[in-house]
Amino acid sequence: MTPVKTKKIIIEGIVQGVGFRPFVYRIAKKHNLNGFVINKGGCVEVIIQGAPKNITQFIQHLKNEKPELSKIDKIEIEETITTTIYTDFKIKESESQKEMEKGESTIPADVAICEECLKEMMDKNNRRYNYPFTACTNCGARFTVIKQIPYDRDNTSMDKFPLCKKCLEEYKNPMDRRFHAQATCCSECGPTVFLTDKDGNILYTNNNAIEQTVKLLKEGNIFAIKGIGGAHLVCDANNDSAVLELRKRLNRPTQPFAIMAKPEYLKLFANYDNEEINLFKSQKRPIVVFDKNKNYDKYISKFVSDLNTVGAMAQYSGIHHLLFNETEAIAYVMTSANLPGLPMAIENDKIIDSLKNIADYFLLHNRDIINRCDDSVLKKINNRMIFLRRSRGFAPEPIVINNDLINNEDIKNRTILCMGAELNSVASLVKGNKFYLTQYIGNTAKYETYNYLENAINNILKITDTQPKDIDAIVCDLHPSFNSSKLAMELGQKYNIKVHRAQHHEAHCYSLLGDNNIFEPATIIAIDGVGYGTDGIIWGGEVFSYIDGIMERIGHFEEQYQAGGDLAAKQPLRMLISILYKKLEKEELINFIKKYNYFTEKELNIILFQLNKKLNVNNTTSCGRILDSVSAMLSVCHERTYDGEYAIKLECVAENFIKNCSDEEYKRCLEMVKQDIKITKTKDDGKYILNTTDLVYNCYKMLLNGFEKEFIAYYIHLAIADGLSEIAIKNSELHNIKYIGLTGGVSYNKIISEKIRQNVENNGFKFLYHKNVPNGDGGICFGQGVYYLSSNKIR
Repeated sequence: MTPVKTKKIIIEGIVQGVGFRPFVYRIAKKHNLNGFVINKGGCVEVIIQGAPKNITQFIQHLKNEKPELSKIDKIEIEETITTTIYTDFKIKESESQKEMEKGESTIPADVAICEECLKEMMDKNNRRYNYPFTACTNCGARFTVIKQIPYDRDNTSMDKFPLCKKCLEEYKNPMDRRFHAQATCCSECGPTVFLTDKDGNILYTNNNAIEQTVKLLKEGNIFAIKGIGGAHLVCDANNDSAVLELRKRLNRPTQPFAIMAKPEYLKLFANYDNEEINLFKSQKRPIVVFDKNKNYDKYISKFVSDLNTVGAMAQYSGIHHLLFNETEAIAYVMTSANLPGLPMAIENDKIIDSLKNIADYFLLHNRDIINRCDDSVLKKINNRMIFLRRSRGFAPEPIVINNDLINNEDIKNRTILCMGAELNSVASLVKGNKFYLTQYIGNTAKYETYNYLENAINNILKITDTQPKDIDAIVCDLHPSFNSSKLAMELGQKYNIKVHRAQHHEAHCYSLLGDNNIFEPATIIAIDGVGYGTDGIIWGGEVFSYIDGIMERIGHFEEQYQAGGDLAAKQPLRMLISILYKKLEKEELINFIKKYNYFTEKELNIILFQLNKKLNVNNTTSCGRILDSVSAMLSVCHERTYDGEYAIKLECVAENFIKNCSDEEYKRCLEMVKQDIKITKTKDDGKYILNTTDLVYNCYKMLLNGFEKEFIAYYIHLAIADGLSEIAIKNSELHNIKYIGLTGGVSYNKIISEKIRQNVENNGFKFLYHKNVPNGDGGICFGQGVYYLSSNKIR
């Protein structure tokens, strides 16, 4: 036969589970081309034959009009000669996993139900009327239902639900939007929703279950409702008694609850701009942290959040929409259904067993959740939406770095496993320049969450078609006691993989560089609560200089004692005592602290004895601990009930000063800070040191002299921001550096971060802040990967 010119096109990216093959089929037909399209594991392969002009138009159409949920990372076009002549265009079945070429599979994240499916669900004449699992190629569960690649129905938890005749016709029709929609189904062939009591007895099913749930919620009952990636604890958000009862049962006295509300109700209780509301309504449907408006208390219980903000999300599953269709409620509390510090249960029996003392009733379904996935959380800081938590709607889609430093020949084919931090843990698999972050894991100091981390790592390996033997290196935190580091050592020993350790704050800095795709000289401020330093001291208020691929610590907060070690992080008055110990006589210090009625005089004497003898006392440069100490001083918070509580609540007090102060008060605070900041340089290594003892002592004196708490709270925020800015600017001027960046958990503090940005830009420097990766410990795994690939010390 006569050889025929043929185009072979390989498309990599998010091209599975998003209707990409039927899209290719339709445009191939439109341009009169023959051949086929097929899933090849990590990519989609297209073979086409036809007129050159038509092929050119096809490729343009492919690039410019791809499906909404797809993402093309790379297109390779190769011209081949074949004797095979195609007379039609077809969609071939995915090859078996064993037959597939090695490739990087990208599984799409879960997204909200689309408008077309929602319209069908609300149409009384449609066969999917009131069916909560309605989905198509443009919406629904993806990551949470997949077991392995390729993303076909048999490899998902939908394999238990064979399609009925009508659904199968849609599934096989390339012109239908449900063609190869792996989660598609209807009430005849799909999962079922049901309502149970706390003993697991089924009371109602299907729509009756939804109706009764709404009725029982209105009566003040608490529910556990199973969703796409886990379960939520739910109650009426404007019922004080129900919210307080949920707090009591959950032993969560003050940590803010997230709520779910219809977009049209948001204006009743929140302030927002276009970027915030568009994200709130997007198919990603994360929790967005909004400022409360003046009418908030009319519509939402004050016990939902005692901050100036409230986290809210819109309905994203069919069950959510049906719940709101049946109610007049403005919002529901919708918080992750897990005991504090533990991962969410995802199996029905375990959901009931773990929450039977918290929930009155359970609204469940019989579709298995393969990969649990918490809600993502974002907040607007420094004029951009920032991840507080990157999970549902985003994981496991990769973050791609396009930079010569990362993409060079030596490392572009390396595969790296990064273990992340201990708190707010997320792991990452790096394949070349693609960083596959897992969903949010949590506190791996807990045994159950440690197991969750291990399972999430195994899963990310599976869905990227990666074997342990393919891993070139493992990177973990420097802290020897972190469970994530211990797991790294176990995996390294088991599979004979070399383990590297990255210092916590250096990882934060590399995370920021990679997130901005900038590897030029930069000064970076890394501020948080705790990170194990290379000198064995607990760091947390750090300034680094990045020049010629080397990260160097060039400044930090003054070292402070922590009486009782880690206990000072839970009881911030210990931190306050430790700082004021340097400035006050024993009797004055005891008399001051006794006013808080927290420690007995005997306990105070023990703490002072520890400080005097340096027993059970460690040193820290933590920024978080300084904020904690002032929070305790102002009686904002004395006992931590959730991570970061003291600093978060202190920020609210400082915000009240900004909102209500006069111009004179504001200028007075600025002038006091300007006079009080003291920065010295060490004699041995020339590091810049920000004096924090005097700053806290100044707060003490202001309190005794009758200054308002709001003034003092703003003072310490401003002093921290200006002091760190001054160090960063000094270093940048000295070394002719144009970039100054900010990262770490405390950089979520809006007052501190926005003041640093203002200082940096007012002095003519370019400010770096996060975009796609969490500022806090949820971005450590990303930074560990960038550290390995870009650091001269490791390569």
